[in-house]
Amino acid sequence: MRIKKKELLEMIDQLIEINTLIDKDGRFPEGVDAPECQELALKLGNFIEDKYKESNPEDIIHSLEDYCELIYQMSLTENEEQTKLHKLVKKVKVVLLSARHGIEYDLPKDRKQVVFLPYKVSMWDSLESIWMAAHRDPEVDDYVIPIPYFDRNPDGTFAEMHYEGDQYPDYVPVTNWQEYSISDEKPEVIFIHNPYDNTNYVTSVHPSFYSSELKKWTDELVYIPYFVLGEIDPSNQTAIDGMKHFITTPGVIYADKIIVQSEDMKKIYVNEFLKFAKEMGLSGEYVDRKYQEARILGTGSPKFDRLKRISKEDIIPEKWRKYIFKADGSRKKVILYNSSVTALLENNEKMIEKMKKVLQTFKESKDEVTLLWRPHPLIQATLTSMRPSLWNVYKEIVDKYREEDWGIYDDGPDLDRAIVVSDAYYGDWSSVVQLYRQVKKPVMIQSVNV
Repeated sequence: MRIKKKELLEMIDQLIEINTLIDKDGRFPEGVDAPECQELALKLGNFIEDKYKESNPEDIIHSLEDYCELIYQMSLTENEEQTKLHKLVKKVKVVLLSARHGIEYDLPKDRKQVVFLPYKVSMWDSLESIWMAAHRDPEVDDYVIPIPYFDRNPDGTFAEMHYEGDQYPDYVPVTNWQEYSISDEKPEVIFIHNPYDNTNYVTSVHPSFYSSELKKWTDELVYIPYFVLGEIDPSNQTAIDGMKHFITTPGVIYADKIIVQSEDMKKIYVNEFLKFAKEMGLSGEYVDRKYQEARILGTGSPKFDRLKRISKEDIIPEKWRKYIFKADGSRKKVILYNSSVTALLENNEKMIEKMKKVLQTFKESKDEVTLLWRPHPLIQATLTSMRPSLWNVYKEIVDKYREEDWGIYDDGPDLDRAIVVSDAYYGDWSSVVQLYRQVKKPVMIQSVNV
């Protein structure tokens, strides 16, 4: 178990406080006795000796040993020996202050632990640039701990568990979620990108990693959305009403800091959260505008950072080259076709027919244009949970497309690769559109009615 330096100071301050409450007859305050104080001092000394042995803490250890001996002498001193008792109390104060001084000034300061808790590897880009900064900091111990998540059955119970810790890039050192105890280590900062806790009907991260639980064990819980939204004018309440459900999730409620994509989005988060807090009858910092403005930061999404970084790299996978390049070596135009969960849920079989027609159109143009089909990674989990019959029909389309092998099917974790490789976007309205705009390439939104 990790005990921070501030906790050591709290322990020694507790002993100092007890000493000030010992009365003139040498009696300890109610509920406290000498053996209990000795046990606390012994625990403190053992931990310091074990953790800080390279800092030569002998003087602190000797002071704590002297304290235990003085407490023992006090327990043997008769009440009528007032002069002796007073001297012992004074000596106790001296040795405790000496031990405290040594802890505060002679022991090195704690190394800062910063923990990143992604769950789907495809959403790692929402944390990566911040992790890179932490990883470069010589005073930080950083941990990337992918956490397991569950699909949900139609009745809300947990179904299959997934763990994607083996799918991260080679340059990201991954710590297994079972090898790091957050409650024991109490990291200074925890970053999350899943805000839903138990409120998502499709998936759930492991309950041990709900924001309400993580909040107990860190100084600062930071939430960064795994998505980016279309920019909204803070005065456009109609548009805001369409997205404000993101602002009342458990992750937003429990986080000490929230980082959103822009200053306008910050204004929306602050305004809508204050409304929500008042409607729920909350008080204190929840309805304090200055506090919320300091808690919610509009400094931008790390997703943008990663996209800019890899835009300068040649990242066409070898297996995609046969689709992208003609026999003479020239390059075809690559169209990123993005199909979303929302469009399928809203349009059902009508969207299935639309997709069939889209695929047929691109198949007919495959000699000049490459289709890069990238469906939303939660389509299967969502449809099997909420539209099981629709999933079977959708799966037939996917299986046929992959068997015919005339275009790229990208279900890998790296969305940014598809954005960088492609020349234009076609598909449903989604957060991918906002990323595509960052690279200033053409975007066309498909309509199920056309």
